[in-house]
Amino acid sequence: MFSFFKKKIPSSAEVTPPVAVQTASEPPSVVPEKPERRSWLAKLKAGLGRTASGISSVFGGTSIDPALYEELESALLMADAGVAATQFLTDRLRQVAKSRRLSEPAALKEALLEALTELLLPLQKPLAVGQHQPTVVMVTGVNGAGKTTSIGKLTHHLADHGATVLLAAADTFRAAAREQLGIWADRNTVEIISQDGADPAAVSFDAVSAGKARGRDVVLIDTAGRLPTQLHLMEELKKIKRVIQKADASAPHEILLVIDGNTGQNALTQVKAFDDALGLTGLIVTKLDGTAKGGVLAAIARERPVPVYFIGVGEQLDELQTFDAREFAQALLN
Repeated sequence: MFSFFKKKIPSSAEVTPPVAVQTASEPPSVVPEKPERRSWLAKLKAGLGRTASGISSVFGGTSIDPALYEELESALLMADAGVAATQFLTDRLRQVAKSRRLSEPAALKEALLEALTELLLPLQKPLAVGQHQPTVVMVTGVNGAGKTTSIGKLTHHLADHGATVLLAAADTFRAAAREQLGIWADRNTVEIISQDGADPAAVSFDAVSAGKARGRDVVLIDTAGRLPTQLHLMEELKKIKRVIQKADASAPHEILLVIDGNTGQNALTQVKAFDDALGLTGLIVTKLDGTAKGGVLAAIARERPVPVYFIGVGEQLDELQTFDAREFAQALLN
């Protein structure tokens, strides 16, 4: 989901209602069945198919017994759900089975869908743009997670919703990073702030200043890939954040971490480390069309519930879509 708030409010006849904001206390939203969304959901289900098969096979018996719960625990752990989330889900199922007097495994699987959706729902939150102009978004992540590609897709998504975007090539360490971001800028027909060999914080400062001067809705800042264990490099990210605040005291308004869905529990480690260092506001989860197990989102929801704004299943511009808790739970359980 995406919320775009205009600063100038015209007459009521001219106002286009923004997308409704989903909160953790509300029931799961119903996503319109657009053709592109259906196609994307099919790819998501295919990407998580192996995990879904492993979990679904647990419910193939004729009765609910201790062996079923043991098999389910193993299946969830194999799906990278982690110990805390696995314990939460299995405890919830035992409670539901007892209170509803369930006897059929199929009914227990439906209860698992409900419990998993409930667990994931706090991660379902829209990216709000327009309350600040520009909305400054600092994008972080380790090398190889798909950070720059995700920025390109996010630019496309924002433009589709009427937001004007300025890109900042603050990844001045990685070879060809500026060129890669420049390609995405060309594909999306947006401007880019880039300086050969410049300090990343200086590029970020110039981009925020340019975004303000040019009246852009969003400034997306691509930062260099970091490993959480590289403390001196994490300090560079903190410096970028501080310098951005010199250009706009309220910025950055969003600090996003891009994580590779294939990295399992290591993704949770990254979320914790980057959140501790920077104060994350949201996540983008990529590469869920490959061998990703998907359960790590349950682990994140249980141990460090940073909102998941978007998930990606491919390389095309429209293959980055908003996260919906029930959709994801359905794909994970097939």
